[in-house]
Amino acid sequence: MLNQVVLIGRLTDDPELRYTAGSGVPVASFRLAVNRPFTNQQGERETDFIDIVTWRKLAENCANYLKKGSMAAVSGRLQVRSYDDRQGVRRKVAEIVADNVQFLERPRGSNQESQAVEDNQAVEDNQAVDDIEISGDDVPF
Repeated sequence: MLNQVVLIGRLTDDPELRYTAGSGVPVASFRLAVNRPFTNQQGERETDFIDIVTWRKLAENCANYLKKGSMAAVSGRLQVRSYDDRQGVRRKVAEIVADNVQFLERPRGSNQESQAVEDNQAVEDNQAVDDIEISGDDVPF
């Protein structure tokens, strides 16, 4: 079986960096605006807003180098999970758990591009997310 997603789009807001309560593992989330490849009946191009989650060093790099409006390429897997909201209503969420994020633009007004590329490459050497034990108490959302 295969669960692989590849997206290119722009961030709708700055990434939000948090740490799991139990073990302090970094986790960042952001929303990517991705244009559909076709137009609707009115001739307008529609956009999908897709939630992205990153872990560990990749999460820290995304929080440090991506900003609202940044263009990024994301590859990872689709995850559908359930949770109870504050009113006790069961909700479902679909999100992409990214294992690779490519920063497609040079950071505006900074000289951080070379460091971002080096840090992004180092993420590939990190332990896979599936090898990390995370309990429901660790998830910060």
